[in-house]
Amino acid sequence: MNNHWLQRAFMLYLLIIAQSGYAQQYSDPYAPVGDKRYTVPDIVRPLFDYWMRDTYITYGPDSMYYMTGTTAPPDRKFQNNIIHPWDYNDGIYLWQSADMKVWKPLGRIWSFDKDATWQKKGVPLKPKARGVNGEPLDSMYRAAWAPELHYIKSKKQWLLVACLSGKVGSFVLKSVSGKPTGPYVNIPGNSNGPIFSAKEVIAIPGNTEKLPYSGIDGTLFEDDNGEVYFIGKDHYIAKMKDDLSGLAEPFRRFKETPYNPEQYIEGVYMVKHHGKYQLLQTVWCVRDEPGKNKFSYIENGNKALVHSYDVVVAEADNIYGPYGPRYPAILEGGHNNLFTDKDGNWWSTTFFNPRGEMGKIYPVTCRPAVLAVKWENNKLMPDIKRTEQFYKSLK
Repeated sequence: MNNHWLQRAFMLYLLIIAQSGYAQQYSDPYAPVGDKRYTVPDIVRPLFDYWMRDTYITYGPDSMYYMTGTTAPPDRKFQNNIIHPWDYNDGIYLWQSADMKVWKPLGRIWSFDKDATWQKKGVPLKPKARGVNGEPLDSMYRAAWAPELHYIKSKKQWLLVACLSGKVGSFVLKSVSGKPTGPYVNIPGNSNGPIFSAKEVIAIPGNTEKLPYSGIDGTLFEDDNGEVYFIGKDHYIAKMKDDLSGLAEPFRRFKETPYNPEQYIEGVYMVKHHGKYQLLQTVWCVRDEPGKNKFSYIENGNKALVHSYDVVVAEADNIYGPYGPRYPAILEGGHNNLFTDKDGNWWSTTFFNPRGEMGKIYPVTCRPAVLAVKWENNKLMPDIKRTEQFYKSLK
């Protein structure tokens, strides 16, 4: 009899521990490579032929879709014709569409030479420097990376967010015309330097971020009550002032359920679904051993085993966290953003990252594309059927 009650008590204890979250101290690093339910389907292809990374799309109040992303100077001659943005580019470009199918180029809406202030300076490069994939680089870092165009509904204001190469940091620009095409100027909070950089990260009490920190991949999130937050790579958040002129508080680190060990993460984005905050992050999926079909989000130091650029998601009741365990949401769809179309359907951007095993398989890389997504049991995943319908309708 005593043993029976002891067993029941032990099982109850395990149940309480599991429900308390103790059993979820770390996120499961398993990557479901090969499961087509979570993978960008093969039918996804570029919306048009233009070199772009970090594709970003939003649906504006004028019933038009707007696209931007990391681009390379259109008139630059690249060695071996390997296009890249690692050292410099000429600014931020914008495209417009009424249906997500036919895109009209609106040109460069922010230029280093004409519109930049402190961003114009750049960071000198060492001789014979090379990019992340071995590309020969020029003489300085001065590229606008991962631009995002946000319409802040509560303020009826267009803002641009971007970051600079060379570990300089991120900045926010405001449209002075009230139009998505600008002109754009620095908000006061980054009139003399980045709003988010290593300086802000170092200042967070108890933070252990490895330095030098890049301060890249800034984004904005507008909550239901009109409060706006700046979020930076990839674990940092601060509320903005009501007039969007700068930050209303110091940066703090999200409370997360990390991997063990924690990994290099980028491409942060946030949305809200079923009343909860959804933190999207991009992680490299790696093959555990050569020739083995076992994959995870724990890097092993072997660059040859890098497989794909994946989106993982974590959920929280409070914007600062704690965020629950991350789960794989969109394999091969990394550094994306989510948006809803005119009918309220969810979509994700993608761009075919050229790095890793999958980068060698794609027919073309670094081109803008979209895929339909859905929330199944309140978890994000590709909507294969709607994605196929969309691409079959393209001419």
